[in-house]
Amino acid sequence: MISRLWQRDPLLWAFWLTLLAIAAFASRSYIPIDETRYLSVAWEMWLRGDFLVPFKNGEPYSHKPPLLFWLMHAGWLITGVNEWWPRLISPLLTLATLFMVRRIATLLWPNLPQVARLSPWILLSSFLWTLYSQGIMFDLLLAVWVVLGILALVLASRGQRLAWGLFAVALGLGVLAKGPAVLPHLLPPALLAPWWLGRGGGNWKQWYGRLFLAVLAGTALALLWAIPAGLSGGEAYRNAIFWGQTANRMVQSFAHNRPFWWYLPLLPLLLYPWLLWPTLWRRVAGINLEMDAGQRLMLAWMLPSFLAFSLVSGKQVHYLLPEFPAFALLAGRLLANDRNSSRPWLPALALAAVGILMLLLPYLKLPENSKALAQVPAWGGCAFLALSAWLALQRGTPERITARLATTSLMAMMLVYLLLIRPLSPAYDVRPISRVIAVLQTQGRPIANVGEYHAQFQFAGRLRQPLRELRQGQESSDWLKANPDGVVVLYFPMKTDLTAYHPLFTQAYRGETAALFNAGEALALLALSVQPE
Repeated sequence: MISRLWQRDPLLWAFWLTLLAIAAFASRSYIPIDETRYLSVAWEMWLRGDFLVPFKNGEPYSHKPPLLFWLMHAGWLITGVNEWWPRLISPLLTLATLFMVRRIATLLWPNLPQVARLSPWILLSSFLWTLYSQGIMFDLLLAVWVVLGILALVLASRGQRLAWGLFAVALGLGVLAKGPAVLPHLLPPALLAPWWLGRGGGNWKQWYGRLFLAVLAGTALALLWAIPAGLSGGEAYRNAIFWGQTANRMVQSFAHNRPFWWYLPLLPLLLYPWLLWPTLWRRVAGINLEMDAGQRLMLAWMLPSFLAFSLVSGKQVHYLLPEFPAFALLAGRLLANDRNSSRPWLPALALAAVGILMLLLPYLKLPENSKALAQVPAWGGCAFLALSAWLALQRGTPERITARLATTSLMAMMLVYLLLIRPLSPAYDVRPISRVIAVLQTQGRPIANVGEYHAQFQFAGRLRQPLRELRQGQESSDWLKANPDGVVVLYFPMKTDLTAYHPLFTQAYRGETAALFNAGEALALLALSVQPE
């Protein structure tokens, strides 16, 4: 029955994305420090009426271009400022990506319609992609324009006249999504066209000339924002967006200490369930040198980017998201027309392991910031075990098993949200303390944050003024003395007893305790042995 239903692809994509969105809404608020920071930047732009230069806590914010913020503003323009619209952006972007992946598969393999059916489901149900389809991050937005750029290259290889214009738009919007980070994803497949197209008599001079013009046009599109933003934001902001987003970020990325192989052991988790499926590995082992152009394009898309991000030591798992569609398309191509019957026993074992771990959570010695997981009900572990048993009993062709794997993976992610993320979410929900800060601001009291401030309270409290960011030590003491009616945010290790110091408000915050203090009490704290982190 599932095999028949899932062929109604677009409706089922929307159905699963809706269920995931409901589970995410029910399980968590915006997570600091990234999601809350990006929302606060969008809020401050909205509050200032300045849609050219992003601002964070009263200062120009040069770390990210404005496209994601503009998408938030577009929804708020229609619905008013709210919390739910920004959370719908990623599911909608995911839906658009699935359509483009299916279109690429149809163009590359017109005689293999199974690829166009399999690939979107492989993408949608890959663990990391499923997780980020409900987040507010720039990499999924970047992935949309990377996939559009690849679609443009496929159309260009077929002589479509407007394809290079589409590539320029994808490149320009990719820059507006995440700066020059779009280039490692799009330039290698464009430059390697003679290899993946395999046309010895192709007019490569014309190809590279059009590519050069498209890159110029995409750059010009990005500059339509960058030049006026640089003039408006001042010299420091101008230098940051024109230089800091390239050379400085590269230098900083080499300052982190993650080895070149760091991604490799994570791939089975990030691409669960597909990299744990022996059938796919058997098909990978069968790849020969006579790959078709589509397979070579996927490799030209995936491998150079993966190698580049492996060599640069500043690694984050979400940097790989723009390559996930390439993996899904390649996996769909490898599985197409495979009539061998098998069971997905290894992905089923992984689900069983999660189920057993969940049953053991109440009996494990958990870290202080994870003790809420002891509240996970026993039926949660049993649900994972039931999914595992159902999956292990399935036997069939890869097309049939792909439907089962995608279904169980998406159901498992919903359980992860409801059973594992939800108990932890209060320690990451900044709305309670943000609302108190908002009330204090309306009373005219100056408020400061001791330590680095990521604007995590600005949107959640709809704050209309920035918080003063103070360094620990003399700067904090001087400010507190100069503002006897002020309030300060301090952070302490969990379980610190602050009762004797009369905090205005306390709450758990990312493995710590965040507390609001009047200036007098804060000065006393800073003078005694109880020191904030």
